[in-house]
Amino acid sequence: MSRAGGIRAGHVRRVELCGCPLGVAPVSDAWFAAAKRRKDGDLSARFPRRRRGLVPVRWYHGTFTLDGRRLRIPTARGTAPLWVRLAREVPYPVEQVRSVTLLCEGGRLFLDVTAEVPVTVYPTGEQPDPGRVAGVDLGIIHPYAVAGPDGEGLLVSGRAIRAEHRMHLADTKARRRAVSRRAPKPGQKGSRRWRQYRRRARLVEGRHRRRVRQAQHEAARGVVSWAVRQRVGVLHVGDPRGVLDLSAGRRHNLRLRQWQIGRLLRVLTDKATLAVRLVDERGTSSTCPACARRVPKPRGRTLSCPHCAFSGHRDLVAAASIATRTPGGGPTTPTAVVLPQVVTHRRAGRHLPGAGRSRRDPRRPAWVARGSVGPRRPAPPPGGESLAHPARIHNTHRTPGER
Repeated sequence: MSRAGGIRAGHVRRVELCGCPLGVAPVSDAWFAAAKRRKDGDLSARFPRRRRGLVPVRWYHGTFTLDGRRLRIPTARGTAPLWVRLAREVPYPVEQVRSVTLLCEGGRLFLDVTAEVPVTVYPTGEQPDPGRVAGVDLGIIHPYAVAGPDGEGLLVSGRAIRAEHRMHLADTKARRRAVSRRAPKPGQKGSRRWRQYRRRARLVEGRHRRRVRQAQHEAARGVVSWAVRQRVGVLHVGDPRGVLDLSAGRRHNLRLRQWQIGRLLRVLTDKATLAVRLVDERGTSSTCPACARRVPKPRGRTLSCPHCAFSGHRDLVAAASIATRTPGGGPTTPTAVVLPQVVTHRRAGRHLPGAGRSRRDPRRPAWVARGSVGPRRPAPPPGGESLAHPARIHNTHRTPGER
C-alpha cells in the first residue's frame, strides 16, 4: 500500500492540554485590567463584552522545544516564552516532530502535532502487487465496501456512526426545547445561564465530531489492513461527489449532508496515498454486472436484475464494477466483473456509546432500552479486528419468477 523506504510527512496526532478552557483566562485578565484602570480614575476603560475569536497558531521545527509533557513556544518579541503542559506525552520521538499547532475546539485547548514517520517496508515476496486491483465503493450504511481479486471482499459497517448522528440530532433538539422559554430575544444580550448553555452545546458538538472522526479513521484503517493482507497494490475508489451537483432548486437532506464524502476520501488517501485512484462510479449501483443492463433502484442491500435474474449484494456489486473502471476515463467496464464470494465483515465505531450490547447510549431514553442487555461479547483484540469468521456471499442467478 505504500512505497518501500523513505519518509512520509504529515502524520497528525491531537493532544489535549491541561488547565482551564481556552478563552477564559484572556477574558478574565482583560476584565480585571479594565477594573483596575477604572479604579485609578480612567473612566474611558471598558469591560470586555464578549470573548474574542481565537485562530490556530502554528510553530515549525526549530522554533519550539518539546520536553516530555511540557512544550515551550515563543511569543511576542521581547517577552518571555510560553510553557504549555500537555495532558499526555506525544506518541512520537522528539526528532520526528516537524510542527505543532495550537487550536481551540469546543472551548478546549488542543495541540496538533505533525511528525515524519517512516514508510512501511515489507519483506521480500509479501509486498503489495500493483497488478492486484480492488474496487472501493463509498456509502452511508457501509462507509467502505471493497471487492478485491480472487473473490475476496470486505464490508465495513457504519451503522454505529449513523446511530451517533441520529442520537446527537435528537439530543440537540431536546436541549433546544428545554431552553426555548429562557432564550434571549434577537439582539438582546444573553444572560449567564444562556452563556453556560451555549458553552455546553459547543462541548457536546465537539465531542460528537471527535467520535465520528475517530470512527472514520478506524474504518479506513480496516480497509488498508485488509488490502495489505490481500497484497492489493491499487485501490480504485469511486468518487460519488457528483451527487452533490444537483440542479438549482433542489436541496439535500440531512442524511446526505452528514455523509461527509470528502472526509472519507481524505482519510483513506492519507493512509494509502500511493495506492488510491479515483474513478467514475456513475451507474455502478444500478447496472447488472451479468447482462450490463440497468436495473431499478433496490430498496434494500440486495440488487436483483429483472432481466437475467441476477442477485447479489448491492454495495459489493458496485465495488466490483468500480474495480474494472479506468482512472480518469469514462464509465465503461472493459474487463469482466469479478464478484466477491468470501466477504470479511468489520465494524467501525466500537468506541461509540450503544455500539455493543453491554453499552447503552446515555442519550437514549430509559423506556426504549428495557429488558436485558443480552450476552456480553468478548473484547476485540488490540488490533481492533472483528472476531467473526469470514462470511460467504452467494451471488446466484434465479430463474424468472422464482423467489
